[in-house]
Amino acid sequence: MTRKVLLVEDDRAIATVIVEALLDEGFKVTTCASIAKRDELLAHDRFDLMLTDIMLEDGDGLDTVSRVRENAPAMPIIVLSAQNTLDTAIRASDSEAFEYFPKPFDLDELTRAVHQATSRSRTTLSEERDGESTELPLIGRSRAMQDVYRMITRVLRNDLTVLVTGESGTGKELVAEAIHQLGSRRTGPFLAVNMAAIPRDLLESELFGHERGAFTGAHSQSIGKFEQANGGTLFLDEIGDMPAEAQTRLLRALQSGRIRRVGGRQEIAVDVRIVAATNRDLAPMIRDGRFREDLFYRLNVVPIHLPPLRDRKDDLGALIRHFLAEAREQGLSHHTIDDDAVLRLSFHDWPGNVRELRNFVFRMSLMAREERIDENLVADLLPQKAESDAACEDSAFESALNDWLARNAATQGTVYHQALAAFEKPLIEHALRETQGNQFRAAQFLGINRNTLRKKLSELAIRPEVFVQRT
Repeated sequence: MTRKVLLVEDDRAIATVIVEALLDEGFKVTTCASIAKRDELLAHDRFDLMLTDIMLEDGDGLDTVSRVRENAPAMPIIVLSAQNTLDTAIRASDSEAFEYFPKPFDLDELTRAVHQATSRSRTTLSEERDGESTELPLIGRSRAMQDVYRMITRVLRNDLTVLVTGESGTGKELVAEAIHQLGSRRTGPFLAVNMAAIPRDLLESELFGHERGAFTGAHSQSIGKFEQANGGTLFLDEIGDMPAEAQTRLLRALQSGRIRRVGGRQEIAVDVRIVAATNRDLAPMIRDGRFREDLFYRLNVVPIHLPPLRDRKDDLGALIRHFLAEAREQGLSHHTIDDDAVLRLSFHDWPGNVRELRNFVFRMSLMAREERIDENLVADLLPQKAESDAACEDSAFESALNDWLARNAATQGTVYHQALAAFEKPLIEHALRETQGNQFRAAQFLGINRNTLRKKLSELAIRPEVFVQRT
């Protein structure tokens, strides 16, 4: 039986691409560009799936999902949107969407999601979010952040344990706060514990509490973070710094849902959601026996990886504006920033990630004498690279090109095309290695159209599947 898809999209180019892809997969596709026409079609026909944009010519597609449910309560919905914020992802989740795709999206991923959605019945989410307004802590519309948002929305209606990984300063605690604030435990407490900041001999007491007289200095009973976070979320930051003996007790608590205070005999039931985080690679620590493998699997039920700022520089402008507003709230002068200044900041690698950027924006806001921050101020305040490092970076490509020219007697008038042919294939292969064979991300990395990349793959006999990491 042919499965029928309703596509609600007012961008003709995007609609054409989706329709062609779904027709090739054997779907029957009906299209419209407005909420009014959508409602008319749903009132007179039955569809197996609806694909819908959010911002349509006559309103917001998500605001009117309740009308869709009146005519098709069990029909899966896939949401497409160019409004790529965490708020949009949450709204899509609240509308019980089967999946959410930020634009631009991977057409192959979208096609797979359509197959999945039409091959199984929709599961209704039992709990509705209340109408309270929550200030969302994560900022960014880059492709990398869209993946983070989509993973967050998938854990809001359950209590699965989450492991957040990423470099220092990327905002791992903000992910934990978002999961708590937007999830089913938002009315409960949120507590954070930094494993690296607590002395080893006090960590178990901090987590599980202690009884009076349990050790020297324990003059009274103390309630640990697990009991304090009962009914809420406990964020275990820098989990890779947890000592082995504490790892054993944490594993037991996660397995049984019960803890015992240090020096105590009574087991206490606790209802706590765990979100853990680390900036370390736990795999070699497991191999070396420094981190328990069974604890890793208990924590890594849902992995969320936060990208470093150097991999999401499309978000720089939004982050800078946010931090300028934050600086203003803390008593600094009102400032705006030139596009050229933002561009200049994009050339910095930001090893300290978002935390470094925030501190830099506050420094700019303090030092700026004019309301508008320009490129000159940015250049004055940016840390300067060591001359040797800069020279190494600047000369790397030049050295490779000179080596090639020395080895190849290029005919006058053909140097450009010969050099391009020599460097094009390794450049594309490098992009595929960096993106683990993902053609959409590789095209973004290179700054070319995906169709252009596909054409080049065919011309140069490059097999992208070779670069896919196998698990």
